[in-house]
Amino acid sequence: MKRIVAWGLLSLAVAVVGLGCTGSPPPAPAAAGETAQAPRFEVDPLWPKPLPNNWRIGMTIGVGVDAQDNVWIVHRPDTLGSQEKLAASTPPVADCCVAAPPVLVFNPAGDLIAAWGLAPGARGAEGYDWPASNHGITVDYKGNVWIGGNGADDGHVLKFTQSGKFLMQIGKPKASTGSNDLVNLNRPAKIFVDAKANEAYVADGYGNKRVIVFDADSGAYKRHWGAYGGRPDDAKMAPYDPKAAPDRQFRNPVHCADLSNDGLLYVCDRANDRIQVFKPDGTFVREAFYARNTLGSGSVWDIAFSKDAQQRYLYLVDGSNEKVYVIERETLRVLTQFGSGGRQPGQFFGVHSVATDSRGNLYTTETYEGKRLQRFVFKGVETVTRDQGVVWPRGSK
Repeated sequence: MKRIVAWGLLSLAVAVVGLGCTGSPPPAPAAAGETAQAPRFEVDPLWPKPLPNNWRIGMTIGVGVDAQDNVWIVHRPDTLGSQEKLAASTPPVADCCVAAPPVLVFNPAGDLIAAWGLAPGARGAEGYDWPASNHGITVDYKGNVWIGGNGADDGHVLKFTQSGKFLMQIGKPKASTGSNDLVNLNRPAKIFVDAKANEAYVADGYGNKRVIVFDADSGAYKRHWGAYGGRPDDAKMAPYDPKAAPDRQFRNPVHCADLSNDGLLYVCDRANDRIQVFKPDGTFVREAFYARNTLGSGSVWDIAFSKDAQQRYLYLVDGSNEKVYVIERETLRVLTQFGSGGRQPGQFFGVHSVATDSRGNLYTTETYEGKRLQRFVFKGVETVTRDQGVVWPRGSK
């Protein structure tokens, strides 16, 4: 991709307080001053480079990395405040600024190399429905791009080529009959495509309480399940209580469903402050809780795997406590954490999504008023403290 693609219809420090795994007692939490061997990162304050065309981005609610280490994000152009897009007024009030297209692509150097997408809720020329509220972006093993949406009427996911050519829509807006509907989704959050089985796992999501699996080429339904591998139930739930027994259902949103190389599916049950782990057929394996006293939007927002062959580490972003947790995948134990609330490089405001490139670097996006993409450079596995705070480059003043 060497050019910017036109945008059609122009107009994303609480420690772990509990961890439970089926079949084993929860490990004791580390002391505050304890150290561990874990991946270490430093924020790159100069990445990405400034956007062209007076473009600004809104809530940035998805990030993915392709086989060439290009970084893909999806944001919500309509979430820019009036003072952020004065040049889009009629007549323009000022020279700065206008909303960027919803899908933006950056090369490893931080240059913007492509941009495309439609306005919220627009109808594509091929008959597809652009989401009313973009949510999640994934580039699969064939190079295709998947986008979800969590708008009130969004009941579908979309599949495109990297140039933005429409390939497939699964589900329809305003059509869901609930968490056991085999055709339509309900405000899906994110998609993961398994290369071995050519299956698309959907975290479904903000309206439903399930994981659902489709054939990644035809869109044909394969299977679905809820928490603990059971049948999902849409009955109203009591408010989350960290002192109560773990909920037998997922809460909204089911925010991620990512498959590891060794065939384990990690599901973000965000408002229940937990990750649940399954086999690909929906068999429950275990669960773990993180910052378990977190109420409201919860602590388990998105995950990514480390890039070693064994995927020894999980990276979990927590947009309530504004942290990235580095987790030993075998035990689901937090080794270290970094980040804090704020607007400077290395801090977060609503850290929402995370992805890794082939070099092990981390990319995060921020929703609410965060509205940005950050890169954290992998510096190797080293001895680190339990809470690293803001991981500013060493030697910088």
